[in-house]
Amino acid sequence: MKTLCTLALGLLLAAGSAGAAELKEGDVAPDFSLQGSDGKTYKLSDFRGKSAVVVAWYPKAFTGGCTTECKNMKAEGDKIREFNVAYFTASVDEADYNKKFAESLSLDYPILSDPTKKTAAEYGALNPKGVSSRYTYYIGADGRVLYIDKAVKPASASADIAKKLAELGVPKKS
Repeated sequence: MKTLCTLALGLLLAAGSAGAAELKEGDVAPDFSLQGSDGKTYKLSDFRGKSAVVVAWYPKAFTGGCTTECKNMKAEGDKIREFNVAYFTASVDEADYNKKFAESLSLDYPILSDPTKKTAAEYGALNPKGVSSRYTYYIGADGRVLYIDKAVKPASASADIAKKLAELGVPKKS
């Protein structure tokens, strides 16, 4: 029964997101309020006028590509931190699961959890399998989508994010 309910919820979410317009560059990014693996709640609106935001969605904690991506973002996060940006990884996993994942990798940045899949669907990151696709969203300090990377390479995530932030003209910290 639980599997049937989960399947029905996934189909409803997929159907709801299929009817929504696809998020694109220049659009106002949907606001979110998601729990981080550090126990804090993060709202996109809290960064408006202050910094750019990068949200790197991944499919599932404790899997190969996601582990590689998160490890890279920790090991080379200094490249991202040169910019005036708040950055996160995110998934539709439960908060406790992402917390365990973050702790297992000793991450120095938060993983956002979206177990309702609402935010992933609003961003267009929820795929038909009911997990998030490996997409990275770049959001300007004005709250508008600057770029959506749908060809993320987990092993070079930090360098790729830093390069894109520079290309987008996101200012470096002074």
